Amino acid sequence: MKASLWNFTKLIVILSFFAGIASCKSDLKKSDELGTTQTDSVIQKKESIKLKPSGEKPIWGPTITSEMQVVIEKLIALGGKPIETLDAKEARMQPTPNDAVIAVMKENNIPIVAAQCDTIGKQIPVKGGKTNIRIYTPKNATGPFPVIVYYHGGGFVIADIDVYNSSAAGLCEQVKAIVVSVEYPKGPEKKIPAAQMVSFDAYKWVLKNAKSFNGDASKVVVLGESAGGNLAANVCIMARDQKIQMPVYQVLVYPIANNDLNSESYIKYAEAKPLSKAMMQWFIKNALASSAQVADSRFSLVNANLKNLPQTLIIGAEICPLQTEGKLLAEKLKAANIPTEYKLYKGVVHEFFGMASIIPEAKEAQTLASERIKKAFGI
Repeated sequence: MKASLWNFTKLIVILSFFAGIASCKSDLKKSDELGTTQTDSVIQKKESIKLKPSGEKPIWGPTITSEMQVVIEKLIALGGKPIETLDAKEARMQPTPNDAVIAVMKENNIPIVAAQCDTIGKQIPVKGGKTNIRIYTPKNATGPFPVIVYYHGGGFVIADIDVYNSSAAGLCEQVKAIVVSVEYPKGPEKKIPAAQMVSFDAYKWVLKNAKSFNGDASKVVVLGESAGGNLAANVCIMARDQKIQMPVYQVLVYPIANNDLNSESYIKYAEAKPLSKAMMQWFIKNALASSAQVADSRFSLVNANLKNLPQTLIIGAEICPLQTEGKLLAEKLKAANIPTEYKLYKGVVHEFFGMASIIPEAKEAQTLASERIKKAFGI
């Protein structure tokens, strides 16, 4: 009886031991699963960092998004002087919205994703000399590629292809197209229409030389931001007038398109940043030969002959002095029987388009532009 009891006790101990091991394994498994969940949560948290502004919404931008406000606060913190108080040389040395975006990313440990396009700089001939271009080519892909000719902003006075690198790179990556970013002469050294003429010369060079950089000359789109939006539209107008191959599509991002500095958006967003009414007055003073030149249809696109231009997408920013003229240009294009799409992004300011790394609306705008361009390319 004692032996049987002893054997039974040993059996209970052994079973308990193995049950303990099983329980331990189960707990370890749960621990591992919990650890994975926690890791995933941390990754998701890093990927969806919520940028929080340090102050109240600005009076000029009561609808501004949190992410957009953070960028503007950082731009102000970088200590730039008001552009309108400087000469052109000094103005070109001031911190840019792109500088602010990079600073925000560094402060919030937001990784800068490795470039998916190779780039090469090149000088090309234009009437009266040469200009610089930068060619972005998709990595790990075969051509020939369709081509986007890109024109940067800066009021015809400041900025360059470096400042607007993120826009060009983003388009290259999303469309899987070659992007040719064009530099052009600026005022006050070179007044309008010098920028328009060089921009058109660069477009013609792309058509003639696309094969040399693995591009498809039969599939070319033009896209520009702000002053660059004006230049892109002018390229289409000149191509039509000179009976040169027309772009298959044009994207105009908050383009300079009118001379009315008392429009609804100029009044409402006169003090906005990074573009204000005072800055636009300064740009006009430096970019044009005289105040009367603002009526020139190469500056005021709404006064131009807009017939027989390519299908168009116009992207606007809500908190921007140029909002009204962008809408008006869309209406004028539609009146000229040009298929035109207008999209206004709420809560964002002028220059938002190239900020896709941290501004959700910029990512949406780039995606929209890329989808429309791919459709125009037939891809």
